[in-house]
Amino acid sequence: MNADEKRQFREFVAARSRSLLHTAYLLTGDWEQGRDLLQTALASTARRWPKLLRDREQPEIYVRRALYHAQVDRFRLLRWGRETVTDTVPDQPSGQVADWAGTVVQRQDIMAALRRLPKRQRAVIVLRYFEDRPDNEIAAILGVAQGTVRSQTHKALASLRTTLAEAGPSAASSTAAGRGTIA
Repeated sequence: MNADEKRQFREFVAARSRSLLHTAYLLTGDWEQGRDLLQTALASTARRWPKLLRDREQPEIYVRRALYHAQVDRFRLLRWGRETVTDTVPDQPSGQVADWAGTVVQRQDIMAALRRLPKRQRAVIVLRYFEDRPDNEIAAILGVAQGTVRSQTHKALASLRTTLAEAGPSAASSTAAGRGTIA
């Protein structure tokens, strides 16, 4: 860049920085990250400044496009390699084999508890938690009011909790951590 181009670039930055910083802030949601993003975009603009001077509108368009692309790149880099924090470790060490016998026993306990429920309560639980249907569909299928569906669900869950608590910790833990979670 020659001296005249440097002066024009400084004038452009002085005139448009406030507006561009607001755009960068809106893209990042943080003022400091917005400043960093704007600096990245302005650095790439400075490299191309002589070519951008041909059209008066082009520098601003180029900077805004550079802001957007820099934010997308930054977002991708931040997501790459990011770990998800959980309360329990989802993986099993390679040396251990899953306890399928315990899983079978838990399932049998849950099925036995479901069979002990009255027919309407069992139907409500199956339609809600196994078929994932909303109250209005369950009410239509069973020919009852939505209030009845909710009260039957409440009674059935209370009964299941009691039955599974009496069955022991293996059955209770399956409802807390298993696929067929009953809340």
